[in-house]
Amino acid sequence: MATTAALPVRTPTVAQPPADVRALEQQLATYFPPEQVARVRRAYEIGALAHAGQTRKSGEPYITHPVAVAGILADLGLDAETIIAAILHDTLEDTQLTSEQIAAEFGDVVVELVDGVTKLDKVRFRSRQEAAAESFRKMLLAMARDLRVILIKLADRLHNMRTLGAMEPEARRRIARETLEIYAPIAQRLGMNRFKSELQDLGFRALHPDRHRVIAERIRAVLGNRREAMARIEAALNARLESEQIPHRTVSRIKSPYSIYSKMRNEHKSFAQVMDVYGFRVVVDSVSHCYHTLGAVHGLYKPLDGRFRDFIAIPKANGYQSLHTVLFGPFGAPIEIQIRTEDMDAVAERGVAAHWAYKTDTTPANSAQTRAREWVSNLVDRQTQTPSSLEFIENVKVDLFPDEVYLFTPKGAILALPRNATALDFAYFVHTDVGDHAVAARADKKLVPLRTRLSSGQTVEIVTAPSASPSPQWLEWVVSGRARTAIRHHLKRLQHEDAVDFGHRMLDRALDALDASLESIPHATLDRYLADQKYKRLEELLADIALGNRVADTVAQALLSAQGEPLHAARAHSSEKILISGAERGVLSFGNCCHPVPGDEIMGYLSAGKGIVVHRLECPNVPELRKSPERCIEIAWDKEVQGDYKIELRIEVANKPGVLAQVAAAIADAGSNIENVEYKERDLMTATMLFTIEVQNRKHLADVMRRVRRLQVVTAVRRHPV
Repeated sequence: MATTAALPVRTPTVAQPPADVRALEQQLATYFPPEQVARVRRAYEIGALAHAGQTRKSGEPYITHPVAVAGILADLGLDAETIIAAILHDTLEDTQLTSEQIAAEFGDVVVELVDGVTKLDKVRFRSRQEAAAESFRKMLLAMARDLRVILIKLADRLHNMRTLGAMEPEARRRIARETLEIYAPIAQRLGMNRFKSELQDLGFRALHPDRHRVIAERIRAVLGNRREAMARIEAALNARLESEQIPHRTVSRIKSPYSIYSKMRNEHKSFAQVMDVYGFRVVVDSVSHCYHTLGAVHGLYKPLDGRFRDFIAIPKANGYQSLHTVLFGPFGAPIEIQIRTEDMDAVAERGVAAHWAYKTDTTPANSAQTRAREWVSNLVDRQTQTPSSLEFIENVKVDLFPDEVYLFTPKGAILALPRNATALDFAYFVHTDVGDHAVAARADKKLVPLRTRLSSGQTVEIVTAPSASPSPQWLEWVVSGRARTAIRHHLKRLQHEDAVDFGHRMLDRALDALDASLESIPHATLDRYLADQKYKRLEELLADIALGNRVADTVAQALLSAQGEPLHAARAHSSEKILISGAERGVLSFGNCCHPVPGDEIMGYLSAGKGIVVHRLECPNVPELRKSPERCIEIAWDKEVQGDYKIELRIEVANKPGVLAQVAAAIADAGSNIENVEYKERDLMTATMLFTIEVQNRKHLADVMRRVRRLQVVTAVRRHPV
């Protein structure tokens, strides 16, 4: 885009604004006093001058876009600061207008809103994805301070999607995919159903134009054939509610092409199966009339068993409230009915934007606004624990699931979790400390493992133990971004602590071989070395040594050289082996090629960025590893070594029914946990199975093998690899 010269703070007034601006002013005049309309006109004049000479891909003057965004927000009844910020939302990014000039004219609030939606294009990033992710993180932080930032961004995205046809095909697909993956789900999470539906449909049309066209044509054909049936059902509903003297309005609901496509794809249904339903919304004047209406429609048509949902008593996570029921209709097809009050209907359609013009600091926020602030606040807390913007945005995507499960704590509090959430997810939703120390759960008073998926309506209690802590496997058991972030944060902290301790032992060993010690290095020498190597603290250097990013011998020699001491030849066998206790899981891993366990002769290999990989000395890969002696670490098991270690057993058996159960029972009886089992070879008479199990040491392994070998169906059992 072209840029403009810096603007004076005051600009000449435009005599006659174009039609779109006049329409916006007429719209605002319905709920703004004249002085606020004048401020919006002033914002247009400044924005038009700032964007002068700039055009959109369609060839229109650029200013038409921010004016259209302001119009979308005016439809929602947003306040003057939001409308002004919408008109100026691209000026900081694309023109020479400064934040100081905007502040002088319209105040600091408008500047914060404009800055909140401004992308980080001035910063260099390694990829377009990283730039987009970091800009999203910036917007989120601004959104935490003021929810109006996301309203401007959603309106901006909506107008861009409405005018996407002028873009190149590749850009169209990229923007459409981002809309479907992030912005439409955010609109849904904020309760803004009207925005969500249009963003989804426009994104679907841009990404799959042929599918959209075919489905849209079939919807029109079906609705044409059903017009009479819909009218008869609606008349019957109205007649029943009028006889009950319930003030109401009835609206027929029509599924969008995207919602139909999603159901067809996700539920493996045909178009006819998805469309074989009549949908109506009944809007009444009070909560008591919602339940009265429910009884009335159940008296008119029989309800289908198990298809009633009460989102008034238990609102959705985005503040949505309504009664949902499905009836068996007169034409053989189900009738879906939603029942809600006028206020609930406004919140369902507009979410956080409902009643915004009338909201003040003294009036309570609507349920969608309250829940949105809680959600955003939680995201902000988590983003501080997620250094990577790309990882953070993936966590946010996980959190934007359209469906939730509603669960109860033992005290009756309701928690809304993403679908497929497990007991471990629930633990982290209660509190991070509860999640970090969870060992099991009680779902409806029945003891279940942490990886158990939960169902709506269950009462869940988490069993904790002070000694329990997250393990890498936990990442496979959770679906929520909140739990995933907390587990990763704990594991990274654990890895750092383990790495510092292990790196200290490695550097001590290397210095000892040179007749020195870390304590003998003067502080000034150590500080100078750390500064030269760009380390802020000694702990960072020690962690890098343990993670294989620095070689302990090289660091030891450099420290002594910096001290000005002559280097002695390293004593090859003067230092004892570094002992491992099994508690160093944050920095140690165990080779999948040989699966070492306590009692095996072992060595360590420094793998850059990963830390020390432990191998058995008889591992077939050891000769190759020895070619890099500077990365080979002399280690041994500590006498007090603890923990469970994974190994593989290759078991040959008679191919008979029930053999797998017999072998599994023998392994379990020996106190070993089975992680995986697969058949490697199989014929009519024999079969070879590969069991992945956990043992504590070689003695425990020998006991497992002895018990398995006693089985009559087993012909051979050996450790794999040998």
